[in-house]
Amino acid sequence: MLHDAAATSALGPQRIVCLTEETTEWLYLLGQEHRIVGISGYTVRPRRARQEKPRVSAFLSAKIDRILALEPDCVFGFSDLQADIASALIRQGVQVTVFNQRSVESIFSMLYQVAAMVGQAGAGLARIAAMRDGLQAMRTAAGAL
Repeated sequence: MLHDAAATSALGPQRIVCLTEETTEWLYLLGQEHRIVGISGYTVRPRRARQEKPRVSAFLSAKIDRILALEPDCVFGFSDLQADIASALIRQGVQVTVFNQRSVESIFSMLYQVAAMVGQAGAGLARIAAMRDGLQAMRTAAGAL
């Protein structure tokens, strides 16, 4: 059984293409940007990602040949909206993980899953807890209005 974050990290994907901004931003927040080899053209956060990483997709379309040239070992996508992209990549033998977050709780679930995949489950849980605390503070403040 693996308990060492470094060992888990080494087993996770090393060459990730993010077809949506949220996984790109999350990997940067976790200090795992070195794993990202391609991003969505719609990525604006973090700002430096646009200078550091090649843009290989829009939201509903992707440059499959450019993605394949990056030799990803995992592609992160979103929902049925990117099903055609996912299907094309899967047919080429690429591991594709598609999330379908539609609520705050499912966003937190997606964030945890990505963190765990790159060996950062503990750091992910800590950041998610801080986000939950921030949301609760906003609810409390809004309730006082």
